[in-house]
Amino acid sequence: MRDIIVLCTELVSRAIELHASDVHIVPKEAHTEVLYRIDDELLQQQRLTKEESHRLISYLKFEASMDIGERRKPQSGAVTVSIEDKQIPIRLSTLPTIFEESLVIRILSFEKLPQASRISLFPSATKKLLSFFYHSHGLMIFTGPTGSGKTTTLYALLDYAKKHFNRSIITLEDPVETKNQEMMQVQVNEKAGITYAAGLRAILRHDPDIIMVGEIRDAETAKIAIRASLTGHLVLSTMHTRNAKGALYRLLEFGVPQAEMEQTLIAVSAQRLVELKCPFCTGKCSPYCKKTRKERKAAVFELLYGKNLSRAFEEARGAEEAVVYPALKDVIKKGIALGYLPQSAYHRWVFLNEE
Repeated sequence: MRDIIVLCTELVSRAIELHASDVHIVPKEAHTEVLYRIDDELLQQQRLTKEESHRLISYLKFEASMDIGERRKPQSGAVTVSIEDKQIPIRLSTLPTIFEESLVIRILSFEKLPQASRISLFPSATKKLLSFFYHSHGLMIFTGPTGSGKTTTLYALLDYAKKHFNRSIITLEDPVETKNQEMMQVQVNEKAGITYAAGLRAILRHDPDIIMVGEIRDAETAKIAIRASLTGHLVLSTMHTRNAKGALYRLLEFGVPQAEMEQTLIAVSAQRLVELKCPFCTGKCSPYCKKTRKERKAAVFELLYGKNLSRAFEEARGAEEAVVYPALKDVIKKGIALGYLPQSAYHRWVFLNEE
């Protein structure tokens, strides 16, 4: 039987080699499958015995200080794995199923942050995002589904702000996905009493210029983020909404007064991570090609700011005329027309949303 530490190292090494974002340990009736998420595809790579998968999950739960004896409830945690003298941060999520526990390993970023100028498919969007950092206070919200690159975008922008504006930056995350010595990073620890709300209150007393809140997920966090931006801080955070305009309605659902939103909100960005058209393959890109091409995706942005943001507030108050601004579907259509994106991007991100 293979040594479990060696098996764990092999799985993470293989994921890095394939540029996979996640490793899925999926239990079946007689065995366990190991699948790797490469771009938007789940590819099966190997099988494990029931005994191997059980020992692997127990080992990772132990390393991440999770409850090894609890297999009936979902758990999450984070740990660092050593691969060839590199420390690879991974995030763990367990889920009980009818065939034992399932585990998903998220491979967090361990490489250098991308330059701010290279995060967007279209440079004009990046320039506009960077221009918002000239504000000394206010709130910026980044929306998008899981895996859309929100955290990478935030860190690239914060890194630029630190180097060019010399701002005091404090982040509050759950968990801290990318360690960066240029800024102070605080990890949410609910057992120790550091919730998003409590941590944000403490950060406000620590004289920051810019505060990055990992996610606005409840009414208390939303109201404190608004209050922080009202008292002279630039606050950046993420939220799960379908588009940029949806963030306004989500804040209203959290009980944030619209008058305060209008005073503080600078911009809302909705983003997606789209696959770039392969210059070598015709049709579907082969797994081998994906392995050799490092840059296979780019972010596209839907930005709501200025006059369009004011019109969106009027729409939220009940105005009959809906605000019209460049939406994600327009940016994606432009990318397809210019040959940067494959035609499949239209069916994935535009066509289904128009039905």
